[in-house]
Amino acid sequence: MKREYKKTALPVWEIRKFLEPGPTVLVSSRWQNKTNIMTMGWHTVMEFSPSLIGCMITSANYSYELIRKSKECVINIPTLQLIDEIIGIGNTSGAHIDKFSKFALTPEDGRIVKAPLIKECYANLECKVVDTQLLATYNFFILEVVDAQVATYPKYPKTVHYRGEGAFMVSGKQVKLPGKFKKQNL
Repeated sequence: MKREYKKTALPVWEIRKFLEPGPTVLVSSRWQNKTNIMTMGWHTVMEFSPSLIGCMITSANYSYELIRKSKECVINIPTLQLIDEIIGIGNTSGAHIDKFSKFALTPEDGRIVKAPLIKECYANLECKVVDTQLLATYNFFILEVVDAQVATYPKYPKTVHYRGEGAFMVSGKQVKLPGKFKKQNL
């Protein structure tokens, strides 16, 4: 049976808790001898092939200049086991501390980019900045995933999803409906 919902007004600045269910990621970057990790709760797939991801990083964030200047970064996908690190990284600035050391994370060399991968993360997506047209106006980076590594197990990890106001949800039960899903011809 379909449910009808009673609704109330919502301040527009709170809509993110309904639109940001993608996994919270840790974005690592390097420019010259400086590295950083930032927590990011919003990103969007823009294209499948080439694999493009869009994300907004405020210019006030230390990672912004590292990524803008190096034209690359790594999107690292952590699991619930790293929730304390996810929150801690998001609450500190890499301008003042080495986040790899502070949060006991292991940097690894990428296969294509110079930005470090995070060994403790479930997946690592090496990215190149491919479009900066929206950077000056919206701080919006368009990234191309140029290499990716993912753990072999589990198939569906427990990822963390930020809902705003300090609330997180954890990915849950998988629902498969193969009879209703039609694969697109790409």
